[in-house]
Amino acid sequence: MKEKIIFTNGLIDLAQPRLGTKIIYKTDDFFASANRIISPSKPIFKEGVFDKHGKWMDGWESRRKRSAGHDYIILKLGKPGKISKIDVDTSHFNGNQPAMVSLEGAYSHSNKINQLKWQVLLSKKKTKADSHHFFSISNKKTFTHIKFNIFPDGGVARLRLYGSLTKSHNFKNKKTNLASLLDGASVVACNNEHFGKAENILAPGKAKNMGDGWETRRRRGKGYDWLILNSIDGKEIDKIEVSTHHFKGNFPSHCSLQGSFVPTSKSSKQIVNSSSNWKYLLKDAKLSSNKVHIFKNNLMKKEKINHIKINIFPDGGISRFRIFGKKI
Repeated sequence: MKEKIIFTNGLIDLAQPRLGTKIIYKTDDFFASANRIISPSKPIFKEGVFDKHGKWMDGWESRRKRSAGHDYIILKLGKPGKISKIDVDTSHFNGNQPAMVSLEGAYSHSNKINQLKWQVLLSKKKTKADSHHFFSISNKKTFTHIKFNIFPDGGVARLRLYGSLTKSHNFKNKKTNLASLLDGASVVACNNEHFGKAENILAPGKAKNMGDGWETRRRRGKGYDWLILNSIDGKEIDKIEVSTHHFKGNFPSHCSLQGSFVPTSKSSKQIVNSSSNWKYLLKDAKLSSNKVHIFKNNLMKKEKINHIKINIFPDGGISRFRIFGKKI
């Protein structure tokens, strides 16, 4: 049976805290902290758990409004970006979800609320209990701040803002990690991320646990697992790091890396279809448990790259990936 490819198309959640995104204002979060709405974990429900304000809920929940107006929160994005689609998740909110939601964006170097000039990204949309609500955003401008409105009050478990960061052009012609999530690297597609998201390997710092890395299901047939990332444009690759931290009985046997410089006009599907023919940056590199593996690159030293394919054999997990070269 042919495997189903997961296309992320280079989109990441711009609301995730590891990018530096924060809630800088909320009208009310009496029942549940506004900060929970951008938690990277899936929302949970704790049966019979109450705190001093009422039922504990994993999300943002305001009190019942007894005056005119509506509730909202303002997010300062950790990195400016363009938003393509959003997910308003009301999981576990059943009877206390908002009637409607909307979204606005602003671009500003200031965090002063009264100086932000808002543009409508999503007009008022009805919401349902315990559901994911996906909406496409047509505005292609770059934003630094997001205002999420709920009408008139209620609770939302998670807000995901899927978009793209502008690739960093700082330190041009200097050696840097070309696979940094913070500088605009992103995952284009992968064949499996059953236990951990592929995007995690591009995150800064050491992984917190196995769930903070990329892990595939156990393979029961032929083949191998892979992901393709859109890296910072680079050349003169001289060092590669593959970390298996926390993966002690489920690390891959070995891995290989392929690279290419792909025109921006190519679709994600075209990129995946051509990737098996890309040149090798690293071949048949043996991996071991819970370790940072450092490889000196002797292949593709003179070629430019902006896409990398990581192949792991036959399956398993890696926690972080870094590839060092000159930005172009």
